[in-house]
Amino acid sequence: MIGENLLSLRKGRKLSQEQVAEAVGVSRQAVAKWESGEALPDLMNCAALAKLYDVTLDELVSFDSAEHHGMPIAPAGKYMFGTVTVGEKGQIVIPVKARKIFNIKPGDDLMVLGDTQQGGFALIHARLFFDMCTQFKEQ
Repeated sequence: MIGENLLSLRKGRKLSQEQVAEAVGVSRQAVAKWESGEALPDLMNCAALAKLYDVTLDELVSFDSAEHHGMPIAPAGKYMFGTVTVGEKGQIVIPVKARKIFNIKPGDDLMVLGDTQQGGFALIHARLFFDMCTQFKEQ
């Protein structure tokens, strides 16, 4: 899995094995072995690779693109939680991982923002939204 992730990340960023090797401080052959699954990078090299590719160490090591419909690893701090189904009354269930990461608890108020030109909408803690509005207003 890590080999596939390393190969995908390198190609997605249009880097050569030589460029990755130089950035991490290893040989091109080491990078080739990691990508082919012939060898595994040690923890320090995994950390350097995660930093180079701007992904979390966890995603670098355990991301499975098949579980994410072939989508690539998202940059650190960016998430794709999967799909949700809209119920008859417009309700959705926010995935557990999203609720944990963003500390969303029952009873929390969320602001729903939309942009028809972008074709989507976003959820944000109402408290955070109003705090940002206040800061903007004060400037």
